[in-house]
Amino acid sequence: MRDVPWETYLSLVEIEDRHTRIAYDQGVMEIMSPKMAHERVSCLLGRMIETWTEVRDIDVVSVASTTFKQDEVSKGFEADESYYIQNADQVTHLEEVDLTLHPGPDLVVEIDITNSSMRKFGIYASLQVAEVWRWEGEGLRLFTRTEQRNELFGYEEVTESHVLPAFPIADAVRLIGQRLQRGETQLIREFRSLAEAASE
Repeated sequence: MRDVPWETYLSLVEIEDRHTRIAYDQGVMEIMSPKMAHERVSCLLGRMIETWTEVRDIDVVSVASTTFKQDEVSKGFEADESYYIQNADQVTHLEEVDLTLHPGPDLVVEIDITNSSMRKFGIYASLQVAEVWRWEGEGLRLFTRTEQRNELFGYEEVTESHVLPAFPIADAVRLIGQRLQRGETQLIREFRSLAEAASE
């Protein structure tokens, strides 16, 4: 939807018990209602990130699909998953984040099954998201913030995470690809074993 007033967006994100995710970029608003196929990948990848940080003893603040918004730039988003990692100590004590005072998430995860998240990169850049992981089809692409403005609004594609160094991307993709043949608990147990082996 285009030409949506900022006030309308603010009123929508305040609705309790809604099951949608809303992105807003200077008058352009997108409302999404995630399907089961989308949520299965999102939750599984999220569990892997949380397992990795636990095994590697990395402090993390998981903020899932929290609404991040900033009046000054008229932008806001709700990711599929989001985390504070490098900046975890700055928000651990908070119940709400004020982006005029605190940093944006260090890591945002977007699951692209029916819609593309590429149009949101300008929002992420403005709200200081350090890294974006984008699941598309049956693979995972990683984008990290760069000082140079390019076609991805200040992000460049990388092969290894800067936020979670050594995270086994290929193993995560392989295990997520088996989600329709194996149980989630079994997949996470295997991922944990890989994470523990990498920590030795």
